[in-house]
Amino acid sequence: MIDVDGIVRIIEERKAKTIGLQFPEGLKRQGPGIAKDVEARTGALVIVSGDPCYGACDIDDSLLDMVDVLFHFGHSRLMDDDRIVFIEYHHEVEVDTAIRNALPLLGQKVGIVTTVQHIHMLKRMEQLLIEAGKTPVIARGDSRITYPGQLLGCNFSATPAGVDTVLYVGSGNFHPMGAQLSTGVPVIAADPFTGEARKVDVEKIMRQRYALMAKAMDAKKWGIIIGTKTGQKRLELARRIKETAGDATLISIREITPDRLLSFKVDAYVSTVCPRVAIDDAGRFGVPVLTPVEFDIVKGLRKWEDLAFDEIKGE
Repeated sequence: MIDVDGIVRIIEERKAKTIGLQFPEGLKRQGPGIAKDVEARTGALVIVSGDPCYGACDIDDSLLDMVDVLFHFGHSRLMDDDRIVFIEYHHEVEVDTAIRNALPLLGQKVGIVTTVQHIHMLKRMEQLLIEAGKTPVIARGDSRITYPGQLLGCNFSATPAGVDTVLYVGSGNFHPMGAQLSTGVPVIAADPFTGEARKVDVEKIMRQRYALMAKAMDAKKWGIIIGTKTGQKRLELARRIKETAGDATLISIREITPDRLLSFKVDAYVSTVCPRVAIDDAGRFGVPVLTPVEFDIVKGLRKWEDLAFDEIKGE
């Protein structure tokens, strides 16, 4: 449930006249209703972002320049900008069944990680492990991470080291695979929506990535993608890659799609933006799209066995 009363209170306190609302895809359908409610209660002009939104790093900068306050829904705070108010969205789903199903797969010392959608249940996750005789461990991540135990799609720094297994509570494959590759510790994924628990298998994704790197070994012309989204700009990293790549073109782009890359006649790309672009959409591109870590391996700057998910680190 989205706290519209809290939104109205902030608007009134700031005497804001023009308001922006930005939602991830799963919450966009609520946009028109919330906009109508806020306008009726405050008299402010409300503009809803229609662009895709994939995370807290994906701020609609154009809309931000038009409004007094931008309410960004579904994610925890990532950047300090007084004009942006992050409104978290928590799934009200019980975690007991999934965690109990995970217990036979867990070791004695268990690291716990999850996403912001389930972070409010972290104490319950810890309690269930203690009741089962396990030793739970919750770690604090770097400056990009708001809560202990929280994972982002580009940052796994809250994954505890020195544990027997890691318990990931949430849906999807990307976060638990990233946690395993970042630590080398086996990860058990417990999905609270289905109640299912499984051991995460990274072998398939590893084979896919090795195949793309092997194909890129023969690349002569490179395209190096620089993101224009606020939380994904890594210009210095792109410059460093260009110096190593040889024949390379720096390309700035906001939304990366196969169609938008067709005009650039290169043999391979290196993406310095969200690591999910290279991983999740690999099959959609006509040429290899590598992460910076994979590029370093292709160029001999890292060993092949050092393959890991690219992470955007904080301090």
